[in-house]
Amino acid sequence: MSFNELNSRAPVLRAAAAILMAAVVAGCALAGRGGPAPATFDLSSPEEFADLKGSTSAQILIREPSALKALDSERIVVKPTAASVEYYAGAQWSDRLPKLLQTRIAEAFENSRRVRAVGRPGEGLLIDYQIVTDIRAFQIEAAGADEAVVTISAKILNERNGRVVAARLFSARVPVSASSADAAVAGLDAAFDGVLAELVSWTLSRI
Repeated sequence: MSFNELNSRAPVLRAAAAILMAAVVAGCALAGRGGPAPATFDLSSPEEFADLKGSTSAQILIREPSALKALDSERIVVKPTAASVEYYAGAQWSDRLPKLLQTRIAEAFENSRRVRAVGRPGEGLLIDYQIVTDIRAFQIEAAGADEAVVTISAKILNERNGRVVAARLFSARVPVSASSADAAVAGLDAAFDGVLAELVSWTLSRI
């Protein structure tokens, strides 16, 4: 091939190279996209409390709950058997579960309108009591009858002397259809709502 022929084909070769590079970049972008974004779910806190008695002038700190690694994430847990842990594909909580529960616990106390002040670490409150919680279960149990199960251990800690005023285990179960993430979240939200209502009522009765 002569120099003149090669020179005349240069624009065509450059165009072909540009098209090939664009195709490679587009392919990389699609590969990194990883499919559709997961559906994101939130939890609510009760706004109405039946038979709530008492009130307190204390200021309460809500610490972030502790949890095992399987529950300490944005993923929604389903347990096909008592010994196995899986997660709903394409679904997630709006934040790490302990962080989300901390926020909703604080909201529940605020919604009761029976506490002088409630806050989280770093908000500058002069604290009288801490609510210390541990997430024992927050999952769909699909072995046998499908149920949303929420179990939370709670302690009331006197901030002034470090003593535990009271401790209790709260648990609720709600029947669900384990095949649907929407139904699972609705069941977990209902179970958590019941636990929160009991937690607020119990705390007010102890301080």
